[in-house]
Amino acid sequence: MRDDIRDLPANDDRMTRFLGGSPMAVAFRLILMSILVGVVLAAIGLDPWNIVTSIRLLFERIWELGFDAISGLWRYFLLGAVIVIPVWLLTRLFSTPRGR
Repeated sequence: MRDDIRDLPANDDRMTRFLGGSPMAVAFRLILMSILVGVVLAAIGLDPWNIVTSIRLLFERIWELGFDAISGLWRYFLLGAVIVIPVWLLTRLFSTPRGR
């Protein structure tokens, strides 16, 4: 009976497998992707030909404003997270299980 318990995967293994990596690494990647997608969506909302200019302006504002630019990043993060997080969750839920 003890052998049956050892054969079950640990909760951490199941969580790591579901997330596609360690929780901190996945959270970091999702935050970065959310910021990037938010920048692109904000740029597309204004003018699709100014995506590069919008990204350049974002980095200029970060450089010029210092920590005040975090509020701008937060806005981009929220805008991108609206798309990135649900798409990521759906792909994790509907992906075919691999491995064991």
